[in-house]
Amino acid sequence: MTATQALPTADLAQGECVPIGSDTYNQVLGFLYREASLLDAIRLKEWSALLSPELIYTVPLRQTRPMAQHAASIIRTVQHYHDDYRSIMGRIMRLTETKSAWAEDPPSRTRRLVTNVQVSTTGVEGELAVVSYLLLTRSRFDSPDLDLISGERNDVLRLVDGQLKLARREVILDQAVLGTPNLAIFL
Repeated sequence: MTATQALPTADLAQGECVPIGSDTYNQVLGFLYREASLLDAIRLKEWSALLSPELIYTVPLRQTRPMAQHAASIIRTVQHYHDDYRSIMGRIMRLTETKSAWAEDPPSRTRRLVTNVQVSTTGVEGELAVVSYLLLTRSRFDSPDLDLISGERNDVLRLVDGQLKLARREVILDQAVLGTPNLAIFL
């Protein structure tokens, strides 16, 4: 798949809506909340256990366009992230086992607020399409300023041995220009 093609992500129109409060919906919420907690606590090796070996994780660029061209505001030919499972695992190793991750040493203090969760089936047995909104706050060093990163996450979660795993994630950021010095954190 090339960078210009849209990944198969969470298309809620494809499948059947999973009711809020159902066991499946609550399992998805539990997954998303646990993921946010692990990332905020910088427990990256534990977070990696939530990832499917087939993971594709992308964060395309956003451009400001006139209303008539709004659909073209997401640019997939250039991306902040275009990772797979192997590259994510390499990033985790670099952050946790080496001294070369200077962008995150000392580490950022983050808080991920995950809201507006919508879940649907995908038509593939054991897969769920999940759309959620993310507001991430990030504090660096001793600065009183917070970086804010917001966006929509389009995920595909896959049931593997009774556990949900992240198989696809595309994060559509709200900002065309990020107000943060780097993106050395996971969204």
